[in-house]
Amino acid sequence: MATTMQPPDIAATPDLTAGGAIALELRALSLWYGPRQALDAVSFGVPARKITALIGPSASGKSSLLRCLNRLNDELPECRFEGEVRVGGANLYAKDVIVHEIRRRIGMVFQKPNPFPLSVYENVAYGLRLSGMKARRELDASVEAALKAARLWDEVSARLDDSALVLSLGQQQRLVIARALAVGPEILLMDEPASALDPAATLRFEELLHAPAQRYTVLLVTHTMQQAARGADYTAFLHQGRLVEFGDTDVLLTNPRERLTEDYITGRYA
Repeated sequence: MATTMQPPDIAATPDLTAGGAIALELRALSLWYGPRQALDAVSFGVPARKITALIGPSASGKSSLLRCLNRLNDELPECRFEGEVRVGGANLYAKDVIVHEIRRRIGMVFQKPNPFPLSVYENVAYGLRLSGMKARRELDASVEAALKAARLWDEVSARLDDSALVLSLGQQQRLVIARALAVGPEILLMDEPASALDPAATLRFEELLHAPAQRYTVLLVTHTMQQAARGADYTAFLHQGRLVEFGDTDVLLTNPRERLTEDYITGRYA
């Protein structure tokens, strides 16, 4: 059932972190692919060192929103953007911003694992080498720390010289997470990262999520409300490119403010 609603004004958005920091802030974020509008004035703050889930039906703008946050949409033809994305008070779309520095600060994990056709070690070391790290001892320590953070070290410590492409899908996805964590991002974006995994690997992935969230801000697009309920501290519900509701996950999923949110989470949405 569709309902008429207005997108929330960011000024009316409550401080859901009870005094905690906001890692990333969207201000009237709108996006077009040619004539098609994918996002319509989306505004909310992402709490620091927490997991925030983005939920909503297909074509609601979840992945488009995520791609805006480290400027991946810059590379798409006929893509137009309005609004602001702010990290640490700075607008990521300001003219003097260096895009590759944004992508170091804001890491991205995609729906399907995308390891490089290199060894396990070199996959994790890749970004470190680009950032100027050359000493083998430093590289070894950083690679090990990243693999441990991704809960993969015990499985691959004796296989660091093997091709990453021989790992299982679940291992490849954790390797990609380790590669992202190795360069020390402030924020980690994840676009349905468990959708290609079997149930056992999905469970291991969800257990893994909480380790990075102790140090990094995680923004997770998920196609299942169950995953949001199990893993996310906060949840944003998008519909047709608009933010319908944002809040504490337990509250939003059990006592939503908006009728459209209730219809979606109870399966009455059509």
